[in-house]
Amino acid sequence: MTVRVLIVDDQALFREALATLLEVQPEIDVVGEAANGEEAVRLCAELRPDVTLMDLRMPVLDGIAATARLRAEQPGVRVLALTTFDDDEDVFAALRAGAVGYLLKDVSSTRLVEALVAAERGESVLQPSVAAKLVARVARLPAETPRPSGSPLSDRELEVVRLLADGRSNREIAKTLFLAEGTVKNLVTSVLSKLQVRDRTQAALRAKELGLF
Repeated sequence: MTVRVLIVDDQALFREALATLLEVQPEIDVVGEAANGEEAVRLCAELRPDVTLMDLRMPVLDGIAATARLRAEQPGVRVLALTTFDDDEDVFAALRAGAVGYLLKDVSSTRLVEALVAAERGESVLQPSVAAKLVARVARLPAETPRPSGSPLSDRELEVVRLLADGRSNREIAKTLFLAEGTVKNLVTSVLSKLQVRDRTQAALRAKELGLF
Protein backbone atom coordinates (compact mmCIF):
# COMPACT_ATOMS: atom_id res chain seq x y z
CA MET A 1 0.00 0.00 0.00
CA THR A 2 1.12 3.55 -0.69
CA VAL A 3 0.68 6.69 1.37
CA ARG A 4 -1.45 9.31 -0.38
CA VAL A 5 0.18 12.70 0.17
CA LEU A 6 -0.96 16.29 -0.39
CA ILE A 7 1.86 18.88 -0.53
CA VAL A 8 1.02 22.33 0.83
CA ASP A 9 3.51 25.18 0.37
CA ASP A 10 3.26 28.70 -1.02
CA GLN A 11 6.50 28.35 -3.01
CA ALA A 12 5.68 26.72 -6.34
CA LEU A 13 9.27 25.71 -7.07
CA PHE A 14 9.59 23.94 -3.71
CA ARG A 15 6.24 22.15 -4.20
CA GLU A 16 7.24 20.93 -7.64
CA ALA A 17 10.69 19.78 -6.50
CA LEU A 18 9.23 17.96 -3.50
CA ALA A 19 6.57 16.30 -5.65
CA THR A 20 9.23 15.13 -8.10
CA LEU A 21 11.32 13.76 -5.24
CA LEU A 22 8.43 11.88 -3.63
CA GLU A 23 6.79 10.53 -6.77
CA VAL A 24 9.74 8.20 -7.44
CA GLN A 25 9.34 6.63 -4.00
CA PRO A 26 7.30 3.39 -4.18
CA GLU A 27 5.74 4.06 -0.77
CA ILE A 28 4.37 7.47 -1.75
CA ASP A 29 1.59 8.67 -4.06
CA VAL A 30 1.46 12.46 -4.42
CA VAL A 31 -2.23 13.18 -5.05
CA GLY A 32 -2.11 16.97 -5.21
CA GLU A 33 -0.53 20.30 -4.35
CA ALA A 34 -1.89 23.41 -2.62
CA ALA A 35 -0.46 26.93 -2.37
CA ASN A 36 -2.12 27.93 0.93
CA GLY A 37 -4.11 26.55 3.84
CA GLU A 38 -7.50 27.41 2.39
CA GLU A 39 -6.75 25.49 -0.77
CA ALA A 40 -5.36 22.63 1.32
CA VAL A 41 -8.60 22.25 3.29
CA ARG A 42 -10.61 22.21 0.06
CA LEU A 43 -8.34 19.69 -1.67
CA CYS A 44 -8.27 17.41 1.37
CA ALA A 45 -12.06 17.18 1.18
CA GLU A 46 -11.84 16.31 -2.52
CA LEU A 47 -8.74 14.09 -2.65
CA ARG A 48 -8.81 12.44 0.80
CA PRO A 49 -5.03 12.15 1.26
CA ASP A 50 -3.62 10.04 4.08
CA VAL A 51 -1.07 12.69 5.04
CA THR A 52 -0.81 16.40 4.32
CA LEU A 53 2.69 17.89 4.28
CA MET A 54 1.92 21.35 5.65
CA ASP A 55 4.06 24.46 5.47
CA LEU A 56 3.23 26.89 8.28
CA ARG A 57 3.77 30.44 7.05
CA MET A 58 1.53 30.96 4.03
CA PRO A 59 -0.87 33.63 2.74
CA VAL A 60 -4.69 33.43 2.81
CA LEU A 61 -4.75 30.77 5.57
CA ASP A 62 -1.58 29.75 7.38
CA GLY A 63 -0.62 26.17 8.11
CA ILE A 64 -1.50 26.24 11.80
CA ALA A 65 -5.04 27.49 11.15
CA ALA A 66 -5.43 25.00 8.30
CA THR A 67 -4.26 22.17 10.58
CA ALA A 68 -6.83 23.12 13.20
CA ARG A 69 -9.59 23.14 10.55
CA LEU A 70 -8.54 19.76 9.22
CA ARG A 71 -8.49 18.31 12.72
CA ALA A 72 -12.07 19.52 13.24
CA GLU A 73 -13.49 18.85 9.77
CA GLN A 74 -11.43 15.91 8.48
CA PRO A 75 -9.83 14.14 11.45
CA GLY A 76 -8.83 11.18 9.30
CA VAL A 77 -6.22 13.28 7.50
CA ARG A 78 -2.85 13.32 9.27
CA VAL A 79 -0.95 16.61 9.15
CA LEU A 80 2.84 16.61 9.13
CA ALA A 81 4.35 20.08 9.45
CA LEU A 82 7.27 20.70 7.08
CA THR A 83 8.77 24.13 7.56
CA THR A 84 11.93 26.20 7.74
CA PHE A 85 11.26 27.42 11.27
CA ASP A 86 11.64 25.58 14.57
CA ASP A 87 10.99 28.38 17.05
CA ASP A 88 8.96 27.44 20.12
CA GLU A 89 5.87 29.40 19.11
CA ASP A 90 5.49 27.61 15.76
CA VAL A 91 6.33 24.18 17.16
CA PHE A 92 3.82 24.19 19.99
CA ALA A 93 1.13 25.98 18.00
CA ALA A 94 1.34 23.33 15.27
CA LEU A 95 1.21 20.45 17.76
CA ARG A 96 -1.68 22.00 19.66
CA ALA A 97 -3.53 22.49 16.37
CA GLY A 98 -3.30 18.75 15.72
CA ALA A 99 -0.16 18.09 13.67
CA VAL A 100 1.14 14.55 14.26
CA GLY A 101 4.70 15.59 13.52
CA TYR A 102 7.06 18.46 12.85
CA LEU A 103 10.01 18.36 10.44
CA LEU A 104 12.34 20.98 9.01
CA LYS A 105 12.94 21.42 5.29
CA ASP A 106 16.56 20.31 5.61
CA VAL A 107 15.36 16.77 6.43
CA SER A 108 16.79 14.00 4.25
CA SER A 109 14.57 12.38 1.63
CA THR A 110 14.91 9.01 3.37
CA ARG A 111 13.80 10.44 6.70
CA LEU A 112 10.93 12.31 5.05
CA VAL A 113 9.58 9.15 3.44
CA GLU A 114 9.89 7.28 6.75
CA ALA A 115 8.04 10.13 8.46
CA LEU A 116 5.19 10.05 5.94
CA VAL A 117 4.76 6.31 6.36
CA ALA A 118 4.87 6.65 10.15
CA ALA A 119 2.39 9.56 10.11
CA GLU A 120 -0.04 7.50 8.04
CA ARG A 121 0.09 4.89 10.81
CA GLY A 122 -0.73 7.61 13.33
CA GLU A 123 2.76 7.86 14.81
CA SER A 124 4.31 11.15 15.91
CA VAL A 125 7.41 12.21 14.00
CA LEU A 126 9.56 15.00 15.41
CA GLN A 127 12.79 16.62 14.27
CA PRO A 128 15.40 15.95 17.00
CA SER A 129 15.62 19.67 17.83
CA VAL A 130 11.82 19.80 18.10
CA ALA A 131 11.73 16.71 20.33
CA ALA A 132 14.24 18.42 22.60
CA LYS A 133 11.99 21.48 22.84
CA LEU A 134 9.03 19.29 23.73
CA VAL A 135 10.96 17.46 26.44
CA ALA A 136 12.18 20.79 27.86
CA ARG A 137 8.64 22.18 27.86
CA VAL A 138 7.26 19.06 29.58
CA ALA A 139 10.00 19.30 32.22
CA ARG A 140 8.93 22.86 33.03
CA LEU A 141 5.26 22.01 33.46
CA PRO A 142 4.03 22.47 37.03
CA ALA A 143 2.77 19.30 38.66
CA GLU A 144 -0.62 20.79 39.52
CA THR A 145 -2.49 17.50 39.42
CA PRO A 146 -1.71 15.30 42.46
CA ARG A 147 -0.09 12.02 41.60
CA PRO A 148 -2.60 9.20 41.99
CA SER A 149 -1.89 6.55 44.59
CA GLY A 150 -1.65 3.96 41.84
CA SER A 151 -0.40 4.67 38.32
CA PRO A 152 -2.97 3.95 35.59
CA LEU A 153 -0.13 2.61 33.45
CA SER A 154 1.80 -0.61 33.73
CA ASP A 155 5.59 -0.53 34.08
CA ARG A 156 5.97 -1.35 30.39
CA GLU A 157 3.47 1.35 29.40
CA LEU A 158 5.44 3.84 31.52
CA GLU A 159 8.58 2.93 29.60
CA VAL A 160 6.70 3.52 26.36
CA VAL A 161 5.28 6.89 27.37
CA ARG A 162 8.72 8.12 28.45
CA LEU A 163 10.06 7.25 25.00
CA LEU A 164 7.04 8.92 23.38
CA ALA A 165 7.98 12.11 25.22
CA ASP A 166 11.43 11.80 23.67
CA GLY A 167 9.90 11.84 20.19
CA ARG A 168 10.58 8.17 19.39
CA SER A 169 8.65 6.36 16.67
CA ASN A 170 7.08 2.92 17.25
CA ARG A 171 9.98 1.32 15.41
CA GLU A 172 12.55 3.12 17.57
CA ILE A 173 10.67 2.21 20.76
CA ALA A 174 10.53 -1.42 19.65
CA LYS A 175 14.30 -1.50 19.13
CA THR A 176 14.98 0.19 22.47
CA LEU A 177 12.71 -2.12 24.46
CA PHE A 178 13.41 -5.24 22.39
CA LEU A 179 9.75 -5.65 21.48
CA ALA A 180 7.87 -6.37 18.27
CA GLU A 181 6.62 -3.23 16.55
CA GLY A 182 3.06 -4.58 16.73
CA THR A 183 3.40 -4.96 20.49
CA VAL A 184 4.52 -1.34 20.78
CA LYS A 185 1.55 -0.22 18.70
CA ASN A 186 -0.80 -2.05 21.09
CA LEU A 187 0.95 -0.52 24.10
CA VAL A 188 0.62 2.99 22.63
CA THR A 189 -3.09 2.42 22.00
CA SER A 190 -3.49 1.28 25.60
CA VAL A 191 -1.63 4.35 26.89
CA LEU A 192 -3.85 6.72 24.88
CA SER A 193 -6.96 4.98 26.18
CA LYS A 194 -5.89 4.95 29.83
CA LEU A 195 -4.79 8.59 29.78
CA GLN A 196 -7.89 9.58 27.78
CA VAL A 197 -5.98 11.52 25.13
CA ARG A 198 -6.08 11.43 21.33
CA ASP A 199 -2.43 11.47 20.32
CA ARG A 200 1.09 10.71 21.49
CA THR A 201 2.08 14.29 22.25
CA GLN A 202 -0.92 14.74 24.54
CA ALA A 203 -0.08 11.40 26.19
CA ALA A 204 3.39 12.65 27.11
CA LEU A 205 2.01 15.91 28.48
CA ARG A 206 -0.74 14.15 30.44
CA ALA A 207 1.71 11.65 31.94
CA LYS A 208 3.90 14.53 33.11
CA GLU A 209 0.88 16.29 34.66
CA LEU A 210 0.07 13.09 36.56
CA GLY A 211 3.62 12.87 37.84
CA LEU A 212 4.25 9.57 36.09
CA PHE A 213 7.78 10.58 35.10
